[in-house]
Amino acid sequence: MKEVKSVIYARVSTQGQDYERQLAELTHYADRMGYKVVKTFSEKISGAKKIAEREALSELLNYIETNQVDKVMIYECSRLSRRATDFLSIIETFNEKKISLYIHQNGLETLQPDGSVNPIATLVLGILAQFNSMERNLIRSRMESGYNNFRNNGGKVGRKEGFSKSVESYKVEYAEELRLLRKGYSLRNIRKITGSSITTIRKVAAIVNSTGIA
Repeated sequence: MKEVKSVIYARVSTQGQDYERQLAELTHYADRMGYKVVKTFSEKISGAKKIAEREALSELLNYIETNQVDKVMIYECSRLSRRATDFLSIIETFNEKKISLYIHQNGLETLQPDGSVNPIATLVLGILAQFNSMERNLIRSRMESGYNNFRNNGGKVGRKEGFSKSVESYKVEYAEELRLLRKGYSLRNIRKITGSSITTIRKVAAIVNSTGIA
């Protein structure tokens, strides 16, 4: 029988909380199922934070880029992320790599034993995606309304002529991208973590190489 290599991820929102119960229950389940726990990640941070702001989750995503992992285990959905876009993006990454996400509280696996996507998980994630899509459309509608109102009142939207970003501007705006580049993260993984495009990350990397930003 193939050895199942699993990774455990646990999270609590505040310093006053403890994730030891999550770790204990997930470890016990892994032992009972005969899974080999190859790595454990845990952190104390709000699940509403972006992936780039969550060090342990970013490290997990980087870890699966270079290591064989069959399963990621979490206690319940919100432990992974309370942000629907990030949650779906992470699931997509796992699916691409044939990594099943096990959600202990629901006894739910995102992949079937044969590696195909679990239709029940797809349904749950589809509902999340619908809510997120509605939220994005509302935000986009409000932004467009605001821009149109601004333009109608004589305002101009966009960069001023001759404007170009300085090295310092890139250093401030892309601080997280710079940090991940220094740590050796791949461009693809940095894109997933930060949401920046590959083109932007390459531009930031070129600035790092040419200026030696510390």
